[in-house]
Amino acid sequence: MNAEPAAPRRAVQMFALAGIPAIEPGADLGALVGDAIEAATGGLCAGDVVVVCQKIVSKAEGRIVRLDDVEPSARARDFASSFGKQAQMIELALREATEVLRMQGGHLITASGKGVVAANSGIDRSNQTRPGYVTLLPLDADRSASLLREALAARFGAAPAVIVTDTFGRPWRLGQIDFAIGAAGLRVLDDHAGRSDWSGRELEHTVIAVADQLAAAAGLLMGKADGLPAVLVRGYSYAAGSEDAGDLVRPRDQDLFR
Repeated sequence: MNAEPAAPRRAVQMFALAGIPAIEPGADLGALVGDAIEAATGGLCAGDVVVVCQKIVSKAEGRIVRLDDVEPSARARDFASSFGKQAQMIELALREATEVLRMQGGHLITASGKGVVAANSGIDRSNQTRPGYVTLLPLDADRSASLLREALAARFGAAPAVIVTDTFGRPWRLGQIDFAIGAAGLRVLDDHAGRSDWSGRELEHTVIAVADQLAAAAGLLMGKADGLPAVLVRGYSYAAGSEDAGDLVRPRDQDLFR
């Protein structure tokens, strides 16, 4: 009796990129990430994906603010005093927001940039080299991803896909997970409509958020206290493309949570 043929073996490797120093405004992120890649793997291969956390991108781009320099508005002061919050943080979140979705019960949920929904506009005070400072999201994380991709391609002769990530909560789910807020060089969504599943049934609605899945996987290696702000993913087969992370945002007319 002949055995069934073995399923093809798939393997994806992830390398935490150690040795990236504390980032200051104006840092050459392409050079620093490139050095870490060279130390970890010797260089880039075709099809690699480089995943970097938002914080090092924001710091390199000068998106840091000293809270004592922020003058809160009356709206920010009222909300902060009602819920024991820091008025300067609330003020910055309001300034960064393109839309305030919720401002109740001590929670401030906003949309910013190309539609990223997060608490406090994604402003973060953790892992700061300067006391009293906070980090804002990049002005355009997709552009940040493209610039890093170009720098790495110039150095190694191979253009990786690049994903910029941040950690957010999710509706109906506890805990946080890493999402893609910037992307370059890959199709961030993989629409399976019209394909068949393993049983032959035609798929109708399945769309895989490839960039978010890669971001979440890389987040397992980054940690929050390990000083590992970047990960190289090797062996994952993705479709190249010019989409960006803005394409992951659900259109307003399909959004059931607003």
